[in-house]
Amino acid sequence: MTGETTVRTAVRIHGRSTQRKALRALLDALPHHGGHLLVAGEPGLGRTTLLRWAARSFRAGPVLHLGPGPDGGAHVTVEQLLDTLRAASAAAPVLVCADDAHLWDAPARTALGRAVRRLSTADRVGLLLSVASDRAVAPEFARMPVVHLDPLAPSGAAALLDDATDGVAAPAVREQLLAEAEGNPALLVALARRLSPAELRGHRPLPRPLADAAALAEVAGGAPSDPSAHARDLLLTVAAAGQTEDGTDVDAGLVHDALRRLRPEPVPGPRADPGRGPRAEPGPAPRAEPVPGPRVAEPVLGPRAEPVPEYLVLAGDRLRFRSPLVRRTVHATATPERRRAVHRALAEVLETGGHRLTGLLHRSWSLGGPEPAPASADRPAAVADRLAAVAADGAVPAPHRLRATAYARAAELTADGARRAERYTAAAEQALLAGRPDRARPLLAAARDSAAPAAVRGRAEWVRGVTELRDGPVGDAHQSLLLAASLLAADAPADAAAAALAAADAAWAAGDLSACLATLAPGPPHRTENPAPGSDGPADARSAAAHSAAVVHDHRVGMRALLEGRLDRAGAPLGQVVERGRTEGRPETLLRSAAAALLLGDVDAARRGGARALAAARQLGSDTLVPQALEYLAYAELRAGRHPQARTHAEEGLRTALRTGQRNTAAHHRAVLALAASIEEEPDVVARHVTAALDTARRHGLAQAATLAQWAAARADLGRGRPFDAADRLGLLVLPGPGRGHFAVWRLAVPCFVEAAVLAERHEDAREVLTDFADWAAFGADPQAAAQLARCHALLAPADHADALYRRALDRHDEAGGDFERARTALLYGKWLRRRRRPREARGRLGTALAGFERCGAGVWAAQARGELRALGAAPQGTGTGAPARLGLLTPQQLRIARHVAEGATNREVALALGVSTRTVDYHLRKVFAALGVRSRLELARTVGEAEQAREVRGAGESRRAGSYEKTGAQH
Repeated sequence: MTGETTVRTAVRIHGRSTQRKALRALLDALPHHGGHLLVAGEPGLGRTTLLRWAARSFRAGPVLHLGPGPDGGAHVTVEQLLDTLRAASAAAPVLVCADDAHLWDAPARTALGRAVRRLSTADRVGLLLSVASDRAVAPEFARMPVVHLDPLAPSGAAALLDDATDGVAAPAVREQLLAEAEGNPALLVALARRLSPAELRGHRPLPRPLADAAALAEVAGGAPSDPSAHARDLLLTVAAAGQTEDGTDVDAGLVHDALRRLRPEPVPGPRADPGRGPRAEPGPAPRAEPVPGPRVAEPVLGPRAEPVPEYLVLAGDRLRFRSPLVRRTVHATATPERRRAVHRALAEVLETGGHRLTGLLHRSWSLGGPEPAPASADRPAAVADRLAAVAADGAVPAPHRLRATAYARAAELTADGARRAERYTAAAEQALLAGRPDRARPLLAAARDSAAPAAVRGRAEWVRGVTELRDGPVGDAHQSLLLAASLLAADAPADAAAAALAAADAAWAAGDLSACLATLAPGPPHRTENPAPGSDGPADARSAAAHSAAVVHDHRVGMRALLEGRLDRAGAPLGQVVERGRTEGRPETLLRSAAAALLLGDVDAARRGGARALAAARQLGSDTLVPQALEYLAYAELRAGRHPQARTHAEEGLRTALRTGQRNTAAHHRAVLALAASIEEEPDVVARHVTAALDTARRHGLAQAATLAQWAAARADLGRGRPFDAADRLGLLVLPGPGRGHFAVWRLAVPCFVEAAVLAERHEDAREVLTDFADWAAFGADPQAAAQLARCHALLAPADHADALYRRALDRHDEAGGDFERARTALLYGKWLRRRRRPREARGRLGTALAGFERCGAGVWAAQARGELRALGAAPQGTGTGAPARLGLLTPQQLRIARHVAEGATNREVALALGVSTRTVDYHLRKVFAALGVRSRLELARTVGEAEQAREVRGAGESRRAGSYEKTGAQH
């Protein structure tokens, strides 16, 4: 083994905050005790860069880079290595970095593994090892704590690309590079560097394929080599089969049947090698008759068995590559003849088993590109037509992702420009339905053809607009959808109407009332079954459309009437949309039904429509619609005052929106989460969600999400007793002026503003907005508005009128329901009664408020109610105010975590001590802070210390009493 000191140079890392946090915890602990970490990731994910960052960041002592000797052998014994490290750490802690430890030979790995196990925490030696996860981890390192490197998130990959190209890449080129790299930073940089300036700026077409064999092999460190011909064929067959599985695991039975067709002689099946996974036992000999499609693999075929290559994982009847990059490299670097032969064998097996779409796809990959050929069922044009027809057949069971792949391959084999553009557009639509806008955008770029008919170009603009509506500037989405409507008007008027309604959705999201009204201008209804992008069926299967033209027409008419303030004309058409949601089963129709119910203020119907849309989207595999259904559900729960339920839906919606690349939808979910957290004792959570929501909202023009997020921040201020800050924030949203919030949202924040403004002595500002709010309450679209209006009038009324107004507000709350708003009114009424020296009445109202807040989880508001009750000299039952009583509110796990943190332990140290993850510690610690009403670790330590001291004093007192009892007993 050899070592060398580190030359510290600048290291810039994108999107690795979690991994750097884990490494930083190790580095920070080294002055006190040693530790070790294994950094694992596939080639190109930045293992070396992360180790260099750690070496540069470590300032407490020397850094040693450890590697095998020049000939790969170990030149020092374990004892020599330990003695050297311990001697070095005697004066100062030492960081040891061993990069690519998987490439060391067995003796060197063994020596290093033994050294890791024999170093104690007292040695102050930190060991950072990195290994590639494209193969099984060596047994010597298997027990080390691991930091995994995953592909970069879209935001991190985009930042890296902008750094690598100085931001000059054209948007379409940028999107294709990001999609092709699949989050692998080294591959992303390699692809960008191989482009000429003209290609990078979009002035010349990009090379095809963008990630060719040379680029993939460069990042992967070469294609896997194996002396066994069977192993090479197995790797290639698994890689080829993964083309229809999006790179995930594949049926081992399909692979072994394809191998049998490739090699007529007995084919040895996969078995596990010791240390590389489970062992497969010998199975029966093969049958002579044809096998009807994929089945479970027979582990051994013939007299001998071979191990599964270390690049693969065999789990039951499924095979997969450990590394997506290596899978792509194996497929790309194979000879064209062998690659086509493998796809042909897979096609034969699948077609025999009746798997039409996947069989045709593999058949198409066994061919070349579009070229003239004699009339044949296997000529490229014929295969392309069959492939597109099967992809459009709704009776063929297939996920949207697979249909997108089929349409895209059909387009590649199509020579006619117009038909090719149509198929690329259909592929983009299916990719969008599958929740992959990153794949939809390059397909739309490929679909551009000025010679294509207007209907084809219109549909492409429609898909582009919907893509931007969910993950891009909504102003751009509005223009694309308007263009789509104009292009589709002549040949597909129903589609044009649906595109126009989607354009209105974009204007709504942007808060552009005039554009929204203009887009909703009256037009003739069109009765047809054509779907909109985002529907549940294939683009060409119009009979399986997600919503009818009648829904589009009624929604458009009702929405425009509502925005014009004509509720009498809005109720009937929107009511029709809601009613269709009771009988329809298509997710798009159900989403429109939920949206119409929200416009009408029917939160129960909105919840039903959203829940049914969620179930339908999941059942149909429409991943892109799941976060939208959860968004409507979350909004309905918020409107009903059920914040915990809203939070549950929004948390799931945020995860699915981020996973499916819908940043705009994610921003709405973050705004909901901020509003839900604003009633709890979690100011840090509110701030985090508000910041994230506003970051996307400002860049993409999401006025609705921005207004909701700012309202959440102000409501958190109000709940924590900061009315001046709340009034300042809310005044920008609700007072007349160019900065007023979203036209459909700002009125919802008026009650909070009036309360904050009265407390801040801004009575005139409060009165200024009540006229508009009174009109809103009379409108009837918000079930809470009438009660809130009475409460606002009570806040501003003289003493002789306020009492009756508060009582009226409570009566209206009883009609509307909703614990939180009713409890807020009861709290304000109780405060008013206490200040007028009516303690008995005040006690009743404040107790009611406290019970309501506790029932809906409004911790910060419950604290206000408790404070008012204490001011009356009536401490709430069951909620002692001392530190011991507050600690009694914690669960046993939370109490253990609180005590560790109070002693000065970091979250990672607590996790290690309790045998849980740091994420679990983070979660419980937030709950501890909320339950105890503390805002920092220092306050937590003080609270726990006071509780422990009180417990000791109480214990001493009990001991003295016990001693006194014993002494008294002895005297008697």
